[in-house]
Formats: sequence, structure tokens, C-alpha cells
Amino acid sequence: MTKPLYLVTGAAGFVGRHLVEHLVARGDRVRAMVRKPEQAGDLKGLAEEVVIGDLQKPETLASAVEGVAGIYHIAAVFRVGHLPDEVFHEINAEGVRRMLDAAIAAGVPRFVHCSTNGVHSHIEHPPAAEDYPFSPGDVYQESKLAGELIAMEYFNAGRICGAILRPAMIYGPGDTRMLKLFKMIAKRRFFYIGRGEALVHWLDVRDLAEAFRLAMMAEEVNAEAFLIAGREYMTLAESAREIARQLDVPEPWLRLPVGPMMTLAHATELVCVPLGIDPPLFRRRVAFFLKNRAFNISKAETMLGYAPKQDLAGEIADTIADYRARGDLPPVKTEMTTPGAGDLPRQERHE
Repeated sequence: MTKPLYLVTGAAGFVGRHLVEHLVARGDRVRAMVRKPEQAGDLKGLAEEVVIGDLQKPETLASAVEGVAGIYHIAAVFRVGHLPDEVFHEINAEGVRRMLDAAIAAGVPRFVHCSTNGVHSHIEHPPAAEDYPFSPGDVYQESKLAGELIAMEYFNAGRICGAILRPAMIYGPGDTRMLKLFKMIAKRRFFYIGRGEALVHWLDVRDLAEAFRLAMMAEEVNAEAFLIAGREYMTLAESAREIARQLDVPEPWLRLPVGPMMTLAHATELVCVPLGIDPPLFRRRVAFFLKNRAFNISKAETMLGYAPKQDLAGEIADTIADYRARGDLPPVKTEMTTPGAGDLPRQERHE
């Protein structure tokens, strides 16, 4: 009997690529959807099929969804400073509707949608569960919430079955978004805006890939949202301290005042955004140091059987090893000292 075929949208991205690899490694048949032919790359040697589909062009979606047993909808536009607000809603909200309509027309039975923990934004009373109030803090989060509500409307109406995942702060092997944080700590240039006491909840991309698979397989689960995160949350300072420890550098200590930095960020945006330039400092980046992101993942554990594979220290170790293997962080250097009388050779680690 032929195994079912699953579609992964956004397969060229960080999460989508990991999901394709995860499913293929488990023996699943995968059709990978990318927006442009040049994004196909080595996906052609990984997925069973690679198709071109554009969420802004509904006519390109019918062939992508034809004959699949389920759709993992990862494709979205992330935060890009120079994009008009309408583009975020066109892709992250209306693009979800177009994908759902194409799936229903093709008779696809199940749809697992990728939202974001950002629909809750700052968690005033941590940790947050799935019923915590929505409070998106920027156009990206607003558009992702709109897309989630569209998907939930379809699920509740019985038009198609599915579930929604709200990932926490994603990182892990292959990541580039958090690379700047690691590099700044490695070069002893990282600083805090504020006291560094905001809570952060990391999520290994490999755990997220398994959470998507579990949500697809849980066919009895419909119209449910799940927060997906790692085993524990901690302060930003605690996270930076662990990264510094594993990089063998002093922990960051410099703390800059919030008010002047937020004012500077706002001024930078006013100058850069009209010119189509990504601001070097913007209010969302300042907010990274101030907002609590801490979540209760018991619903996913209970209903999906979700379980993070390792603790934060292990995830950071794997991430650093991957950065070094790709040349994004300097390798560990070893120096051999000349043995003296009664001495044994020793190795010292340097960055």
C-alpha cells in the first residue's frame, strides 16, 4: 500500500526545511512547496516532489495540494522593515484563506497551520496558556493572528479538520536569525537594554518539526491551538549567561537605559523606513529586551504527546556546534604547551 503524501509549504525556509528533513527521515512522502524555482535547490534530492506555489497567486496552489493527505502550512512573510503593511496581511492572512480554499477544493482532509506565540505578545502574568488574551504588538503579529483566526473559522465550521501551532522563540541547527545574538556574545559585544530580566522561552526547531508531525497524526484533534516551546523558560540574562559559558567568554554585563534607546529606535525608523532601508535599530528590537515570553506547554504534552528532547544547555551546545561547523562562529582552538619536567601536555580552549 502506497504511503500518504504530505505537502509542506514554505519548504525553503528554516522551519519548513527542517520539517521536510524530519518527515523524510521518518519515511514519510513529502511534496515541498517553494515560491520561486531558485529556492528548490537540493530540496529536489530530499523531497519526493518540489512544486512552485505562491500564496498571492491562487491559481498556482491547485497543483500543489492535489492528492495530498495533509498540509503543513509554514509559508509566511516574516518581519522585513521596508514591506508595506498590506503585504503582511495579503500573505499571512489572505494567503492562509487561499491555501485552505485550495485544500478543500482538492478534498484534502487535514491542515496544520503555523501561527506564532507573538499573537499573545507580552505575557504580563507568566506563564501563558493557549487561552491567554491576544495582544499582537506589530503588523507581523497582527497578520499572523488574522491568519490563525481564518484557519480556526474553517476548522470550527467543519469545512476541513486541522490544528494550529504557536511556536515560541525558534532556534537550533541551521538557524540564522539568532546568529547575531550568539556572535555578539562571542565577540563580547552583547549588551542589554534594560535589566535583562524579561523571560524568554526557546524552542529547538527539531522539537517543533516533531510537534507538527504529532499534530498532523492526531486526527481526532480539531480546531485546537497549541503553544509549542522548550522544557523551561528563563530570563534573557540567564540565557545569555549560558551561551557565554559555552563559548568560554565572560557573561554580558553592559545595560543601557530603555527610554533613550526606544527614542533612538523610533527616530531611526522614521528616517529609514520611508527610504526602504531596514533600520539598524527599531522599536521591535528594543521590545525583545522588555517583553515576557513564557508559556505553559501542558496542553500540547497532553493532547499531542509533545515532549522536548533536551534541556536548554543541550540545545545551545548543538546550535553552537552547527554555527562553528558552518564557519559562522570561530572554531575551538587548541594550543599545546611544551612539557616541562614532570609536566604532561595539556590543551587550553580559546575563542
